[in-house]
Amino acid sequence: MKPEVALINEVVLPGQILKEINTASNKKITLGPGLKRVANNIIICKCGILRKKGSNFFWVDSLQKRYVPAKDETVVGTVVKKAGDYYRVDIGASDHALLHYLSFEGATKKYKPDIQVGDVIFGRLVVSCSDMEPELFCTDITTGKKDRYGKLSNDGFLFNCSLHLIRKILNPKCPFLSSLGKAFTFESAIGMNGKVWVKGDDVTTTIAVANAILTAEVMNQDELKEFYSKFGQK
Repeated sequence: MKPEVALINEVVLPGQILKEINTASNKKITLGPGLKRVANNIIICKCGILRKKGSNFFWVDSLQKRYVPAKDETVVGTVVKKAGDYYRVDIGASDHALLHYLSFEGATKKYKPDIQVGDVIFGRLVVSCSDMEPELFCTDITTGKKDRYGKLSNDGFLFNCSLHLIRKILNPKCPFLSSLGKAFTFESAIGMNGKVWVKGDDVTTTIAVANAILTAEVMNQDELKEFYSKFGQK
């Protein structure tokens, strides 16, 4: 039986083939979660809706519970152990991520970063392979500077939410973050692994922002606009 062809913005099933990508061309193509290259074909490997961003980024949007590390994704994790020159960071995946102490801006063998067990880290995955443990980096790949990565304040609040909600609020077309930023003054670090860190001016603001983020799970785009416009009026 010939495998069914997968279509953009349609429900796809494991085993379907994505014909839209020409694997023989020299054009760079980025495969996100749910897609895998087998020989000269791009195969769907989980259920969901096939999405496309721009002309070269494809992924399957699905309601999965466990995070599967992907290269270049930003994640939030908690340091659980120190082993030699590496820290082990819980990012919610099947394996802990490795974080070398030289992965921080300005770190040397003499001047090591002050990282303790229990600290919250915002970093970028540089190694992600099914045969290896994922590895984190806390500097920008182009400039080598800290940028927004590194150790997060202990005064913030870390909580978990679904991977679908993370992709939803980080969508450039979603009004969530811009509307919420007009209503409250806060800092946030949102990881693609379903972990969110927020810090408001006070405890009340921090809790309100966290509850607003979790509430967005069951709302569509129009409901989000109406919901957060009410915050701006207060």
